[in-house]
Amino acid sequence: MRLKRTNKRLLNLMCIIVVAGALVVMNVLFTMFTHKHLWSQQDVLAALDGTDIYKTTTMAQRGTIYDRNGTVIAQDQIAYTIIAYLDESRELNGEAAYVVDIDETARQLAEVLGESVDADTLASTMETAKANGSTQTELGAGTKRISKETMEAIRNLELPGIDFIETSDRNYPTGTFASHLIGFASYDEDEQRIIGKMGLEYALEDYLSGEDGWMQYQRAADGTELPGTRYVGAQAVNGNDVYLTLDANVQSVLETSLQTTMKDSKCESAWALVVEVETGKVLGWGSYPSFDMNEHDITQYLNMASDNAYEPGSVMKGITYAAALDSGNYPYNQSFRAKTFNYTYDESTGKISRSSEKTVYPSISDALGRDFGTLTYDEGFIRSSNVGICCLLADYLPAATFEEYLERFGFFQSVDIPFVSNATGVKNFSHPSDILSTGFGQSSSVTALQMVQAYTAIFNDGVMVRPYVVERIVDSYSNETLESWTTEEVGQPISAETSEYMRDLMARVVSEDYGTGHRYQLDDIDVIAKTGTGQIAGENGYTDSHYTSSVMMAAPADDPKVMVYYVFVSDDIINFDDEPIKNVFKEALVAAGVTGDGESASGNDNSDTWTSYETPSLVNHSLDYANGKLEALDVETVIIGDGSSVVAQYPSAGETITSNDRLLLLTDGSSLSMPNMIGWTRKDVNAFCALSGIDITIEGNGKVKSQSVKKGTAISAESEISVQME
Repeated sequence: MRLKRTNKRLLNLMCIIVVAGALVVMNVLFTMFTHKHLWSQQDVLAALDGTDIYKTTTMAQRGTIYDRNGTVIAQDQIAYTIIAYLDESRELNGEAAYVVDIDETARQLAEVLGESVDADTLASTMETAKANGSTQTELGAGTKRISKETMEAIRNLELPGIDFIETSDRNYPTGTFASHLIGFASYDEDEQRIIGKMGLEYALEDYLSGEDGWMQYQRAADGTELPGTRYVGAQAVNGNDVYLTLDANVQSVLETSLQTTMKDSKCESAWALVVEVETGKVLGWGSYPSFDMNEHDITQYLNMASDNAYEPGSVMKGITYAAALDSGNYPYNQSFRAKTFNYTYDESTGKISRSSEKTVYPSISDALGRDFGTLTYDEGFIRSSNVGICCLLADYLPAATFEEYLERFGFFQSVDIPFVSNATGVKNFSHPSDILSTGFGQSSSVTALQMVQAYTAIFNDGVMVRPYVVERIVDSYSNETLESWTTEEVGQPISAETSEYMRDLMARVVSEDYGTGHRYQLDDIDVIAKTGTGQIAGENGYTDSHYTSSVMMAAPADDPKVMVYYVFVSDDIINFDDEPIKNVFKEALVAAGVTGDGESASGNDNSDTWTSYETPSLVNHSLDYANGKLEALDVETVIIGDGSSVVAQYPSAGETITSNDRLLLLTDGSSLSMPNMIGWTRKDVNAFCALSGIDITIEGNGKVKSQSVKKGTAISAESEISVQME
């Protein structure tokens, strides 16, 4: 009985299978002949109508640019280009997959994309493409290579017919960072790829750019790829990576310092170089006004550190003195009268002679018309006397010999720094006034690169090395070094003995109270320096409104390892803030592994070693929290007010602060008292004024040596306070 029931069930199951199979076969046959689904009557080939072979380029990734420690400076990143589908027959999953409302779609896109696009322009682009029979279109400027965040914001709008093509763009994580040196690369519509447009991105194009590949596949009318139809004709080959000598920490401090100098001294321009003395490696490179490499908001295209030829002012005196010393023409222990220099000139002999009276030639005086009295030539250098240079050239150093040394030091010729174009400057040496003026940094023009290269000889026992910024080219797949650059000695213009004497003179420029570089003293290390103030030539002669102020400094004094050359153009030649310059120098010493006592940091646990930190965010936190965060930082904390919570701070969160710097915290208290400002810098005092709202009169330069209100005295906005600096 049970067997019969089982057979009956099997028979019923087989009937069901046969009927179902018959229906499937009937559907397949019907579809094959009619191209329609049996039940829905939908055309199953509609989505495949108009299939074609689509060939596309597979983009090679551009090589990455790194600093010397592997910090990314420039890299490719995924980007997106917006496309609009316009074919009204296009459907996906039974819903419209085309732009249904062009005006509304354009309006919503423009809201997300911002000021870079206009809704009317977007709508017009889509209307025109649709009228021309295009089934899809890109939307033009402002909609190409947008960020992932912007793409996701648009995708969240769920606009019918709006989609994205994945592409790539060049990204600079550091934004403004040696921008004129690095330059930028961007997508070129003609080349259909990212190419270098400026700076190292342009100069290193052959290394950074890869080789694009290509592939093809069959696609349906809706643009989708048909499975199994892809053919790769050539694989893309990525570009090589580039490692620079730049140090991201040094460069970051340099950027902040130049920005501060530009703002506080109302500068027209500013530039600086930080270089290892013995190797020529460039650790920092600044040129302002600068720009964000992502935005290309360029107002000044000139790379001031290499392409700007300018009259350097008194920093050139180090070269003139070195030439006199090395040629055996230096008047040791001799004196001159530092008073207005009048002179005559014998064309037959080329002899310049000092005159007691005014002549047809322009008189030359010391800066601001000062009369230093009778000076030795050593004192003349320390005081930066123009008259001393004139006496040196008139009585001791022949013009032809001086001209020869200018050439030996590399002036008025290209510094063959790899991949960086640079000006050569102009030598004006045909008239007696030009010869004298060139001696103290006027008349003839030079570049910062030339000046830095020349001073490596003074700092490096007479050996001159070429600055360089590209360290190596690396295969992005294997990490194998393909090419590299290293230290290159380009001459020995002076002897080791001359170098040592010049370093001693430059040490006195800083250590002597009357030295022009006394303001650049640091607490824990001996610094050597030469300052400069140069007049700027205009259409009607030299202007009295703006000057080129500069300093060339190095440390440790007895064996320099790192040098900083810092220059800015402003009308402020006396009261400018020197703290930004010293901050750069401190960070350079950290990068070079030099401690505060002049010893190498390698293997030496010295508490005086300078360290740089990123300032933590302390605003809206309690004082207890702030003190806890600051315990590990070797900085002096100044509390303003008697409150318990922090309402403002200086420096701001994220800025760089160096060991022994002051960090000022304004609390929510109602009472303020006068701090002990002895030893404070102008920057510190100004920061206190900005946070507290109390004005303080600052007299002199350097650091605070006295204050009119005693420490602990209650103060307010009505208080009259002054500090004296030295």
